[in-house]
This record gives sequence, structure tokens and C-alpha cells, in this order.
Amino acid sequence: MSVISSRAPDLAEPATVPTAVVRHPWTGLVVDVALAVFVVAMMILMLALPGHESGPFHFIFFGLALAYGYRVWPVAPTVAVILVISLPSGWLLVSHAEEGFIARAQLAEIPVMPLVMLAMVWHAQRRVTALRQVTELARLQQAGVDREREFFRDASHAIRAPVTIARGHLELAAMTALPDQVQADLSVALTQLERMSALSNRLLALARLDTGSALRRQPTDLAELVRELGDNWRSSAGRRWSVSSEETGILLVDPEWLAMAVDALLENAVHFTADGDAISLTCRVPQTTCTIVVADSGAGIGSEDLGAVFDRFWHRMPPNGPEGTGLGLSMAHAAATAHGGSLTVRNAVEGGAIFELTIPRTRQAG
Repeated sequence: MSVISSRAPDLAEPATVPTAVVRHPWTGLVVDVALAVFVVAMMILMLALPGHESGPFHFIFFGLALAYGYRVWPVAPTVAVILVISLPSGWLLVSHAEEGFIARAQLAEIPVMPLVMLAMVWHAQRRVTALRQVTELARLQQAGVDREREFFRDASHAIRAPVTIARGHLELAAMTALPDQVQADLSVALTQLERMSALSNRLLALARLDTGSALRRQPTDLAELVRELGDNWRSSAGRRWSVSSEETGILLVDPEWLAMAVDALLENAVHFTADGDAISLTCRVPQTTCTIVVADSGAGIGSEDLGAVFDRFWHRMPPNGPEGTGLGLSMAHAAATAHGGSLTVRNAVEGGAIFELTIPRTRQAG
């Protein structure tokens, strides 16, 4: 009898989430018209207030800077706009200087302000180019992740059918009278096919769980779920079991995913302990979180391996039980993360490993 279900929950594909907010199509036109009206108003003030041209002249480029920061026009139109604004406003300054309304020293502002504006344009264009490159890299990275997830999903489906057929034929053959060596070989083949079936199912599960949107949250009594899982394992593995659970109330979680995560932790504990060793399963509610702790009295995990425990396809050869798929703990970690929680591991002082799965206490509304 298999002590852990390798079937992935039948989850819907994650929905596509928009990555950007689209501005109203009239926004750009409103900004352009407002800028034109503002520039014309400032030039009228320059004409109407001889001797006080510096203020409106500076405000023209201040308004241009504000509009450009919001719009970021292409380089050629921006340079054209700066020239169109600089020539008439500069001509007004020169004319008033010739008429004696302003000092000629103020004419130095005519090239300075456009140059400052052009420097800002250069830096803004560099930033736009960098953002465009980052966006493209992010798109390529997301495409790679999507292809990897699709490969996991397709490979899992492709492996499942031939494995099921082969296992069925081997099970029929094992029921006939065969020499002991042939029976032993069939047993090995069936074990490996079981591992391949679990591997394909867990790959499919991970492919769907990575986004976190694959969860189907529903009102669940987490304490009752933990007690049920503990009772199931207590009757199937010869260990000294200790199962305790504080009352959690009704929470909004995905019970299938959490059951698979806890099953994977308990399966790992069984594989790395022997008959008579102790395994404890505890559900605690410290404050705003729920913590499920699986501890065993086995040999523990080497300090050099603690950082790799949740890596995909990484596994140790258990002293008891069959070799695993290398995906159980990784799947448990992904399930905890998808719930907004975490999964950690450490060695106990007295020996053995301690896994702590923590999730927020998201209660049922109402």
C-alpha cells in the first residue's frame, strides 16, 4: 500500500494577470495642449512685462520639463519643441535687451535653459532605454519560466500513460507462477515504475503550483486535517507516533495541497527512521500563523545538506524504505510558499530533523 498519494490535485490553469496599467488615450493630447497653452501664456507675459522676462522665461522651461517627465517624447520631436520654444522666447529677450529693458548679461540664459533641458532629455532617454531593456529581459525570463512549466506539464502527461500500461502488464505477470529471481526482478521494475509515476505527478503539481494562483482555498479545519493525517500514518508505519493539534478554527486554505505537503514531510521522516524510532506531528497556533511541525529521532541532516533539502531532484538515499523522487520536500516547500507561508528545516539538539511549515491564519469571511 502506498503511504502517500502522488496524485496532483486537479487544479485549473493560472489566469493571465495584466502587467501594466494602460493610460487613457486622451491623456497625452491633454498634456500637449496644456503645455502649448502654458507656453503661449508665458510669452504673452514676457511681452506684457518688459524688464521682468526672466520669470516667465524660466517658467516656460519648467513647464516643458514637467510635461516631458510625464510624456517622454522621442528625441527628435523633443529637440524640435525645444527649438520652437527657445527661438521666439530668446528673440523676445534679445529685443528687450536692445531696448534697454533688461541687462545684456541676462541673455546668457537663452542658451543655458535649452542646454539644461537637453541634458535632462539625454538622461531621461537613457532611463527609458534601460527600462525597455529590463522589461525585455523580464519578458524573456518569464517566457523561459512558462516554457519550463509547460515542459513539466507535457512531460508529466506523456510519461503517465506508458507507465500505467507497463505497470499493469507487470502486475499481471507477477500474479503468475514465476521463478524467484524473475519475481524479484518484477518487484524491482514495479518499484521503479511507481517512482516514475510519482515523479510525473509531482512534476505536474509543481508546474501548476509555482504561480500560487493554482490554489483552491476553501473553509478547512486545519487541526482536524492534521489529526486525520497523523492517524493515517500511525496505522501504516511502525514508529512511536505522537500527534497533537491545537484548535485552529475554520481557515481558508487548500486542503489537498496542505495534505500533500504534510504527507511528504511524514514520508521523509518515515524513510529516515527505523522501527521504534519516534516521529511527532504537531499543529500549533502561536499568534497570527499556524505552524505544522514534523520532528523525528533519526540521524538528522548533515550541515552541508541543509541548504539543499528543498532543491528539486535532490535527495538522500534513505536507510529505510525506497529511494524517493527528489520532489516531495520541494513540493511541500512550494505549497507553503503558495499559501504565503514558509517551510524550514533544522536539526534537533538531541538528534533528528525538525521541519516547520508555517502559513498565515486566513480565516473564513463572515
